[in-house]
Amino acid sequence: MSAKRIVVKVGSGVLTGEKYHDVNPEVVSRIARQVAVLIKQGRKVAIVSSGSVAIGARHLEVGRRDLSIPVQQAAAAVGQSDLIGLWANGLGAEGLKVGQILLTHDDLANRRRFLNARNTINTLFDFGFVPVINENDTVAVHEIKFGDNDTLSARVTNLIEAGLLAVLSDVDGLYSSDPRLDKDACKVDIVDRVDDSILAMAKDSSTRTGLGGMASKVRAADEAARFGAATIIIPGAKENSLLDALAGKRIGTFFFPHENKMSGKKHWIEYTLKSQGSIIVDKGAKDALTLNGRSLLASGITDVKGDFESGEAVDIVGSDGRTIAKGLVNYHSPELARIMGRKSGEIEKILGYKIYDEVMHRNDMVFSG
Repeated sequence: MSAKRIVVKVGSGVLTGEKYHDVNPEVVSRIARQVAVLIKQGRKVAIVSSGSVAIGARHLEVGRRDLSIPVQQAAAAVGQSDLIGLWANGLGAEGLKVGQILLTHDDLANRRRFLNARNTINTLFDFGFVPVINENDTVAVHEIKFGDNDTLSARVTNLIEAGLLAVLSDVDGLYSSDPRLDKDACKVDIVDRVDDSILAMAKDSSTRTGLGGMASKVRAADEAARFGAATIIIPGAKENSLLDALAGKRIGTFFFPHENKMSGKKHWIEYTLKSQGSIIVDKGAKDALTLNGRSLLASGITDVKGDFESGEAVDIVGSDGRTIAKGLVNYHSPELARIMGRKSGEIEKILGYKIYDEVMHRNDMVFSG
């Protein structure tokens, strides 16, 4: 594989081995040695590492079943310094230095902060540092409860425009069913495209300690594929598993990227932004959007739902209730309520000003399906 930029996601189960609280420094060193080889080959590598909550739980002397949201936040605060120290030591032994980056969903949902994070990581690369990235679990309540670092790793793949996402897990790939429950389960070597059958294989499978399980890893692979990046899910604790996979050896599961990839901006709109409302359009507007490649004009809007600001993401919905697209809106909801159904030439007369002719530009929308 010739990817020049690689995101290496390391799960808690890889770092902790058989015991939830105990990180194995040798595993960190093993991964660090492989990262060093990749960097010597001229590649840029960013690490997305779980483990802060597991490490912190040991210091707080609490078990996994005692990890309420506040305790998880405290454990993350306590464990993150140890986690970055492990990576600093492991990579330092290979002559590499690390830079710590903690992100939340809000950081990536804000386009300015998204670009600032990209610039920071690129600058670390320029200085020869290895970015070690984790969610800022001390403040991200929703992300602790529902999120996982598989999703974060896919977002980082888009963030740094990587060509490969390497998911190091405590299982050695995607199986036809859960190999821990089904002795006849077969490993899937290659996935051309994630569809319902692939998701069905993954949904009942789980890893030992991580929040996400196999289903979240497959969803992350699908998200990365839409951006144009390949994904490999490989056994993280195995000696040289990352280098072997990159050398083309049959290890883990390989997910092909999509041929028709999204632009970085459209990938950001589709996967990072949450819709704040919806715009209902008539059939004429739907046809103009889907058949003729037009932008959305006020004249085709029949209703506005939700309270949103200009620049936020909203859904475009047809009269049949089906979502047509999601995109960045140029007017906030009270303005749209006043100009819907009207021609672009009337906007300034109605509002006293006109920001754009288009309510949503074609380049700022991503179509469903």
